Amino acid sequence: MLLKMNSRELHLDIDYVGSSGVILTPEQKASMQTSLCILENQQKFDNVYFWGKILGVNEDYFIAHGVQRNEFGERRFLYSTNCIHWKLLPPVTDDIKEKAKLIQSRFTGDPSYEFVHIKITKVGEGEDVQENEEQITVKEEDRLSFVISEIEYDARVVPRGAFFRTPDGEVHSNRDFEGLSIAEAAKLCNYVHFHPGRKPTFKLPQTKACHNPALDFMEPIDEDIPKGCWSLQFERGSGLVVLRSLYWLGLTFYHIPGSKKFGSIYFGLGQKNLDLPFML
Repeated sequence: MLLKMNSRELHLDIDYVGSSGVILTPEQKASMQTSLCILENQQKFDNVYFWGKILGVNEDYFIAHGVQRNEFGERRFLYSTNCIHWKLLPPVTDDIKEKAKLIQSRFTGDPSYEFVHIKITKVGEGEDVQENEEQITVKEEDRLSFVISEIEYDARVVPRGAFFRTPDGEVHSNRDFEGLSIAEAAKLCNYVHFHPGRKPTFKLPQTKACHNPALDFMEPIDEDIPKGCWSLQFERGSGLVVLRSLYWLGLTFYHIPGSKKFGSIYFGLGQKNLDLPFML
């Protein structure tokens, strides 16, 4: 990721998250740099980013993210099992969302695989109660799209000031952003959720110091519940700050203080840590 890991600088950016166990082979890096550049031209994206990898039992899914000039415009995600051939993921409908959230098992690596969930409902009361069984099937490709959308909503993070919103609602990279200072980088309030579906909870400028409507249109992560769902650490002295989501284990964000360099990546099972509130 700039926002994700830019395909043109993937070989450099991936090293910033190596401490989190994020590793790509030289062959995977080379294949992805070439195939994502081709993909950018074919799909007419302004930028293509490497989003991460979801681990499957038999095959892993490499995920890419294509964007247009407006970063909050239509979002398109693609997946590959070989870093060469990419396929668009289907959009997440309400029906897919309701079904996919019932599945908690691991991904298999076969996009055509169908998960089966038996939903039991009780009808009647007392001695007249009856149990009805309903079989719900979810295609793995649909579930993959759903899980990515959930990770995006919960854990897609950028530094405050890295993007700005125009009066007509478009969101663009802020060329004046020079990075957070070391002191700023140590505070969770200087990192925000980068998702169009999330809005800041504060209403008036005076409720936040130095409120800027063009910059403060996203929700700071220090307001996330429960407290402690983010881990912040400095590495390489104070030359690199790393954020890790404890809800989505495997989601890592990095920023080099005093520079425009930041990004994030997900390497994990695609399973939310629902036990977190009881662990803190």
